[in-house]
Amino acid sequence: MEDNRSSIKAHRITLNNRGTGVVTGVNAVISFDPNEILLETEQGMLLIKGTELNVTKLTLEKGEVEIDGRVDSFTYSDIKPGMKDDNSILNRLFK
Repeated sequence: MEDNRSSIKAHRITLNNRGTGVVTGVNAVISFDPNEILLETEQGMLLIKGTELNVTKLTLEKGEVEIDGRVDSFTYSDIKPGMKDDNSILNRLFK
């Protein structure tokens, strides 16, 4: 029998001087542009806002994403992609 905990990736954010960083425990990159990066993580949806944001490295096998640019905020939501909720962060993002 497989232990479910072994498939869960540890979630961590490391940010250096609001510019470069690494996010672990990432299941998927939902979208990104120079002002927002939306990630599905082990702890819920994570919206990173800033300016000149880039995803510089993506390793989904390890669940890691490296970013750079100027980070202004991190916001979490428990709403998953595809959930029907008119007030969800995903619906507000894409309206």
